[in-house]
Amino acid sequence: MHNAIEIRDGQAVIGGVGVRKLASSCGTPLYIYDQNALEERMAEFVSSFKSDTLQTSVLYASKAFSCLAVYKLCQKHGLALDVVSAGELYTAYKAGFDLKNVYFHGNNKSRKELEMALKLKVGTIIVDNLMEAELLAFLVQKPEYQSCRVNTLLRINPGIEAHTHQYIQTAYVDSKFGISILKMDEIAQIVQTLSQAGISFDGFHAHIGSQIFEQEAFLAEITKVCEFAKTFEEQFGFVTRTLDFGGGFGVWYTDADKPVAIEQICKAVISQAEAEKERLNLAFDSICIEPGRSIVAEAGYQLYEIGFLKETQNRKYIFIDGGMTDNIRPALYQADYEFDVATNMDAAKTETVTIAGKCCESGDLLGSEITIQPYQSGDLLLVHSTGAYGYSMASNYNKLPFAGVVFVKDGKIYWAIKPQSLNELIERELLEVEEVQ
Repeated sequence: MHNAIEIRDGQAVIGGVGVRKLASSCGTPLYIYDQNALEERMAEFVSSFKSDTLQTSVLYASKAFSCLAVYKLCQKHGLALDVVSAGELYTAYKAGFDLKNVYFHGNNKSRKELEMALKLKVGTIIVDNLMEAELLAFLVQKPEYQSCRVNTLLRINPGIEAHTHQYIQTAYVDSKFGISILKMDEIAQIVQTLSQAGISFDGFHAHIGSQIFEQEAFLAEITKVCEFAKTFEEQFGFVTRTLDFGGGFGVWYTDADKPVAIEQICKAVISQAEAEKERLNLAFDSICIEPGRSIVAEAGYQLYEIGFLKETQNRKYIFIDGGMTDNIRPALYQADYEFDVATNMDAAKTETVTIAGKCCESGDLLGSEITIQPYQSGDLLLVHSTGAYGYSMASNYNKLPFAGVVFVKDGKIYWAIKPQSLNELIERELLEVEEVQ
């Protein structure tokens, strides 16, 4: 087992708190984060991503899991933020995060979102396409924004094919993200549009996908981005000052996964960037990475109560009190997880089961043909490495309320996000419809 949990009296213990205590105090389904593990990963990224010759920044990719409490921890440990929506930006603002250290991503930012970024003086906007550059150039001419200093990076598509699920590849030739490095004239037009409007163009951003285990893919990305920056400078005279190489570092979900250690991948990225800068005589003096999943995934768990049991001709089903509403990844792209009967941890894994959620969908399965310890109705089921894209992709399908999120640390439980009540579930609905004026 990869994740560091204790076993006491046959039950799983996370952050010094037993699962029975968690279930009785907070209910199920429940998202659980080991706060010490979370902070250790943040600190390790920041301490490992250091260079003697380059400025370095670690951006937390908010989409993996964003809330006020996580943003406070990011600020505490010296991380910057990657946000992709007005909602994530507003959450950072309400958390008291230093917005100079926010990078605003997105392939289709609305006018309202860009105006919000300008009003809040967001540090850097990652421009995705020509239309966005033109809109931003128009907005900064408005009187209320003329005093704003706007820094930008341009997202480019280096065409590196990472070995991962097609839904989480972001740099193949037909990706919706960024502009192909083959479209040199269009890239030049974007940079010129920004520069003529007085917007600071600092450099380029690239991201080749998620859940990548091959270190070589990142090194190839760095080489390709640097060679592009050199060619672009020679052809158009724009000097690159910052390169953002994105994230996508793989994590452990099951024993089939072999992630590269944080320190190793950080040192490799640093070394490759330094070598390419020297080889190509490039001027950039700042580099960024954007870990998200690799910070929060393994620090997070989900806890369910086992309900009814059913046997069909070919399967044994365990029904749980959650499902695709609180973890859609298995239904969306066949994600695999490690499971334990958290109240029978001392037993050997001898039972092969299919774990099904309570949604009215045949595809609401968290795992098929999974081997776990002996179980019975009323036992607690623990799912490992669910800290990324569980809560952030949750829904109210079938009118199921959002589960709560707790941090556990040194034997204590802290609410980070309270569970949604039935009243809160319908609080925006109107019994008598109102005419829109």
